[in-house]
This record gives sequence, structure tokens and C-alpha cells, in this order.
Amino acid sequence: MPRLTWLERIMNTVADRGRELIGLRDNEAQDTLPDLCRRLIAGRGEASNIALAREILQRFEGLGGDEKTAFFLTLADSFGPDATRIHEAVAAFQSDQPDSLLRLLDAVEPPRQELFRRLNMAPLGTASLVAMRAELLDRLREQPLLSAVDADFRHLLASWFNRGFLRLQRIDWHSPAEMLEKLMRYESVHPIRGWDDLQRRLGDDRRCFGFFHPALPDEPLIFVEVALSREMAAEIAPLIDPGAPWTDPYTADTAVFFSINNSLKGLRGISFGSFLLKQVLSDLGAELTQLKHFVTLSPMPRFAEGLNRLLAGEVDGWPIDRLDQILSDHQAGLQELSGQDSPCAAMQALLSAGQARRDSVPSEPLARLALLYLSELKQDGGLFDPVAAFHLANGAVLERINLHADCSAKGQAQSYGLMVNYRYDPEQIVTNHEAFVQAGRIVMSRALQREHDKHLSGKR
Repeated sequence: MPRLTWLERIMNTVADRGRELIGLRDNEAQDTLPDLCRRLIAGRGEASNIALAREILQRFEGLGGDEKTAFFLTLADSFGPDATRIHEAVAAFQSDQPDSLLRLLDAVEPPRQELFRRLNMAPLGTASLVAMRAELLDRLREQPLLSAVDADFRHLLASWFNRGFLRLQRIDWHSPAEMLEKLMRYESVHPIRGWDDLQRRLGDDRRCFGFFHPALPDEPLIFVEVALSREMAAEIAPLIDPGAPWTDPYTADTAVFFSINNSLKGLRGISFGSFLLKQVLSDLGAELTQLKHFVTLSPMPRFAEGLNRLLAGEVDGWPIDRLDQILSDHQAGLQELSGQDSPCAAMQALLSAGQARRDSVPSEPLARLALLYLSELKQDGGLFDPVAAFHLANGAVLERINLHADCSAKGQAQSYGLMVNYRYDPEQIVTNHEAFVQAGRIVMSRALQREHDKHLSGKR
């Protein structure tokens, strides 16, 4: 649990006094949790509301799993907007009655939004609500009725955690131990294996930046790790090797962003990443003026899944005969290696047998399929690969595809070891962003664009 600020300590004192004012004594019969929520929504006194909010959050935390599910279902069923009020407000709005728009806006807002706002008054209320939403997310698949409750959470959290409230802070070896421990716990892209590993990640030729919020002062909501070097990295192992030699950051001309992590599950879907990268680009450029290149070394988390679906003919618009045509200039070599006539069948066999070891799958056809996956494979109207969608929407250039870049078990399983460099040119970010979000055009390096035009765009 986050530490209490001086204001939260005062609020705890107010809440203690408020318990007596509203009759919340430990040994007497207690209202149900939904009853307390209704009292909180209707309450007028500040001290009593703070006490009620703290009581509700403490009781929720003590519930069992089924009881929490029942509470969320009650929020969905009994704390939604009143249909009668909405119909009356719509009728008033259509008849141009004075203040009818305000009445309509008030009618359509679910009471649970006001409940969440008032729960946020409790000491550590924001942290508790973020944790509550994390519990809710665990239940969404089995309880689709809770999606309305989650929509209200997202609406409020997006306001409370907007960019104006966030503070960028560098995290280094001298940061508080509690913060460093959280960094190790939250790093999910390339796990940190102990304190020696962490110390190397925070060395002089490394940078780590996080966004922090006043209500969660010790929680890095999102953080990015950067390596300073003299080249665009093509594999991850040297960047995360605890024994890698340290270099002088002032001789580097390239900043390599190699890990971005969202920390709190309860803030899933609340976007911080684009703000973080742009701010870090600016701060690094101001600190290290000799830096000329800003690139990522990014995973392809769904490549194995997407490629297997492509090769099996399960992707609309990409039948196997079309893929065979794309790989036709490699047919003879693939047939010799696999014994399969079809290039798709050959790639399937080789990938299945060798898990993309350096000597098991020819590099050129694998790289071509990776470019197809990144640039053409779609889902729900957007790119299939979430990392590609993120960076390209932020104005990056699809710069280079690297084979054998992540030889870890995780890298082999999710992407057959492939990783991607995205390049950020500060002067072109806005133009690239507009091209992608307005027209769906992916800006590529010249080498990748030539490859795409030659083999993937229908040109021969």
C-alpha cells in the first residue's frame, strides 16, 4: 500500500471523527456494502463522507472473490442511470425547456460515477480504486454485464490520470529502494534478474524514466528503459547483459528504447506511452545534445500467432496460393530443406521443427513474412501487432527487422526470435503520425519500402 501523505494523514483523522458522526462503531450492526454506497452518494457532510468512503473501501478489500463479484454486479444493476429520468429529460430537451441540457446530462450519468468520485475522497482512495478496477478486469470475460462498470472506471481514471497531472522522473541507482523493487517487479518485457542486473540497467550509459502521479507518488505508472550507444541495436542480449562493459554516455550518438512497461493492471487502457516517449525524446535531446538517432528495439509479441495463422490459410484476404506466390522465388530452396512443394507448407514444417534456430529457417523468406505481418495483417480495423500499432501511431518509422534478435525462450515462442527497430525522427513525427492515423500509411525505411513494393504490394 502506498505511503500516506500529510494530507491523507489529516483525512484519516477526519474519517476517524466522521465514524462517530455517522454511527459507524465496530461492535454494532452494520449496513450492507451497497447500503453504505447509497449513503455515500446521498451524503452532504465532508467528514462523514470521508469516513463512509474509507469504510466502503476497507470492507471491499476484505471481501472474498465471490463477494466482490456480487458487489460489482450490484454496481452494474442498481447503480446505473434511471431510464425514466432519461426519458423525461429527453422530452424536456426536445421541447427546448430551460436548463434541459443540464438535466439530460445529469440523468444519463450513472450514479456509480458519483460513487467512485466520492470514494476517491478517502485516504489512499485513488490507489484503492485502481486496485478495485484490477479486480473488475479479472471478471470481465465471465461477466460481460460488468463492461458498463468498467466504462465508468475508464472515464474517470482517464480524467484523473491525464497528462497534466503526470510528472516525468528519471529513475537511477540512487532512487528509493522501494521504487527500485517495484521496477524489478513491474518489468515484464525483459525481466530483471536481481540487484546486479538492475544496477547495470541503471548504469551511466543507460537511462530509465517513469511517469508518476501525485496520488501515487512512489508508483511508476509507466517506465521506459534506454541504452545509449553508437549504433542501432540489432539484438537484445547485449543490452540486458549484467556483465556488459559500461561506456561513456557522452560518446553515444544513438538512444535505443528497449523496454516500455505499464505497471498497474488497474490502469489498463489508460494511455500514457505516447506522452512518455515524446517527453523522454525531448529530455534526452536536451541532456545529451550529441544524440542523433532515436530508435527502439521492440518485440513482435504476436508474430508467431499471426504467422501460423497466415501459413495455415486462416487470414481473410491472404489465401495460401497468394502467399506461395509471394515466396515463389524461394520455392526451390525451401523444398530442398523441407521436402514440401508449397512454400507455405515448407515454412510451416521448418518453423515447427526448428523453432527458428539460426540454421533451421532461411532468413530472407522469414523476414519477408515478418514485413507482411507488420504492414498488412489486420484485426478489428487496425494492425494485428499491438507494438507496431503503438509506435507507428506515435509517428515512428518502420526501420529494420532483425532476425535472431531475441534468443530467449520467450522470444522464440512469441516471435521466432525476431525484433524490430522503429525510428523516431523528431522533425517527422507529426507528419508520420498523420499519415498513419488519417490514411493508414506506414512510413518505412527505404530498404523495407523497396522490399514491400517488390513482393507485397502486387508489383512485380
